[in-house]
Amino acid sequence: YLRPIVRGKENKRVEFGAKVNNIQIDGISFIEHHSFEAFNEGVRLKQCVEYQESLTGVKVKRVGADSIYANNANRTMCTEKGITTCFVRKGPKPKEESECLRTARKIIGNLRATVMEGSFGNQKQHYAVGRIKARNMFSETLLLFFGIHTANAAILAARQMARDMKKVA
Repeated sequence: YLRPIVRGKENKRVEFGAKVNNIQIDGISFIEHHSFEAFNEGVRLKQCVEYQESLTGVKVKRVGADSIYANNANRTMCTEKGITTCFVRKGPKPKEESECLRTARKIIGNLRATVMEGSFGNQKQHYAVGRIKARNMFSETLLLFFGIHTANAAILAARQMARDMKKVA
């Protein structure tokens, strides 16, 4: 079940194990799609938005996503739904772009880069998501889900502890 998946990364051209498409809501990771075969996550933005809306019951207003998601279909979908993104604009710079919109894009992009990429590193380093330990696909999937959701539990516990400390103070 373990086949090499070629990735477009600088330091690791080939990785093994499942490929995971995560979404994050307020710092908590959810697995939108995972597969042991290579797939293009850039075409899954619509499913990610629908998944988040089904989880929260709230319409998505802002999306911070990697540049692989900035294809024409995703741009059109976001425009139609009124979703603000961090995607770099195509074509010449507009003569008049709202300062507020420009700032929002920058903030969304920075948050995505720090929070989402940081969570991947945290999950791989502290919750064994970066190592293959199982002997079959089912066990590997179970360990992957367990690692990501253990990291989520740690985040929620830290938030609760911070709230409790505020009440005491």
